[in-house]
Amino acid sequence: MTQQHPDERTRIRGAMDRLLAGRATLSNGSLTIAALAIEADVHRMALIKRHADLKNEFYERVRHETMQVPEAEKRLRETVAKLRKTIANQKAEIDELRSQVTGLALAGAVLTQGEGTSAEPVPTPDNVVPFRPPTA
Repeated sequence: MTQQHPDERTRIRGAMDRLLAGRATLSNGSLTIAALAIEADVHRMALIKRHADLKNEFYERVRHETMQVPEAEKRLRETVAKLRKTIANQKAEIDELRSQVTGLALAGAVLTQGEGTSAEPVPTPDNVVPFRPPTA
């Protein structure tokens, strides 16, 4: 580790304390990783990649000390709820389409069965070419 990393970790921990105490000096004070990075004066990706343990610690502290759910988790939960609703709607639509297909298949079967059981043949116009030759 270079000398920069311990200094970053110290700044990140200090920024965590300030944000959780509501005394933000550089950021807007929101309890997000972006605000933590601004408050600690480190690049956000450094916080996410190099100091992932501190990022997780921050989220845990937000949950336990403020009894709040982090913003990122709130957004994810909202997205999951929307997706579950979409899936339920799609399943209902698929079930409806399956029942329509079944009904149409049965109607087609009835119509094709009805053709062969009639006593007299159905006259065909001169301009119609049958797909199958008539059975004798």
